[in-house]
This record gives sequence, structure tokens and C-alpha cells, in this order.
Amino acid sequence: MEPLNQRLLNPDTRRAAFEEVVKKYSSQIYWQIRRVVLTHDDANDVLQNTFLKAWMALDTYRGDSQISTWLYRIAANESLTFLQKQKEQVSLSDDEADVAKSLADDPYFDGDELQARLQAAIARLPEKQRIVFNMKYFQDMKYEEMSEILNTSVGALKSSYHFAIQKLKSEFEDLEF
Repeated sequence: MEPLNQRLLNPDTRRAAFEEVVKKYSSQIYWQIRRVVLTHDDANDVLQNTFLKAWMALDTYRGDSQISTWLYRIAANESLTFLQKQKEQVSLSDDEADVAKSLADDPYFDGDELQARLQAAIARLPEKQRIVFNMKYFQDMKYEEMSEILNTSVGALKSSYHFAIQKLKSEFEDLEF
């Protein structure tokens, strides 16, 4: 059987191959998006947009990069676009109570108070730092892969991750473990 990325390039096998891509990567992409946009409903919307964009862009997919890398790039861009639109529609507050309430109101969030506090702290990171932190910490992604997805140098990504960690550490200085 032909590799999946080759079947995506072939018009005769494209639809079935894309269905396989959706099944194979939906969960991974969902969680990448969810850590950026926070709520289940928003993550589902962005996930649908991601796969719609991917389907529409199949003619531009060259097959020389991994499918997951290509999808992560689309998902990262869609997540940032969603956040930008959200900021334009409503003057968003960085108030921790707003983020915590949003998480508490989400029926799909099952974390405790400390997890909600962590998610609120992550939500207050600048967008780029938040995405880099999520990819590195939660997905254990290599800097080289993130560099390909985000089209940013490895050095800049390491710096963003370092600053994100420092900011998150400062958020939890009051806790004793």
C-alpha cells in the first residue's frame, strides 16, 4: 500500500486518505488547539476549521514534510486567527478570574483548582510563548519540529520556552511543595 502522504497527493485516493488523516490526527490536533483556546467548544470549532483548511489546501501539500507537521502548522495558524478574532470582537481581560470562570463553566474541564490556576497562568502568556510552552511541555515536541511548524528559529523557540517557564514559576511562588 502506498504511504499516506502519497495517497493524499493522488486525486483517486485523496478522499479516503484524508478520512484516514482525520481519524489518525484529530485527537492530537484537538489537544494542541485546546491548550491554546482553552474551551472545548472553541477547540472543536478551530479543529473543524483546521481540517477544512487542510482539505482545501491539499493541492498545495507537496508531501515532503510529515502530515502531522503540516497539520500542526495549520492548527497553530487557525488557533492564532481565532484568538485574534476573539480579541477584536470583545475587549478581553487578562484577569485570572475570567479565565478560571471560563474553565469552570466548561463541562469538559475536569481539573482541580491547581490545574485551573495553571491553565489560567498559561492563558496569560503571550500567544507565541503559550504555543511554544504547550508544544514542548504537553506534547514533548522537539524544537526542530516546532521550528518547522511555526517557521521560527530553534534559538527563538528556546528563548520563548525559557521566558514562559520563568513567568509560570513566578505565578506559583506562593506554593510550597
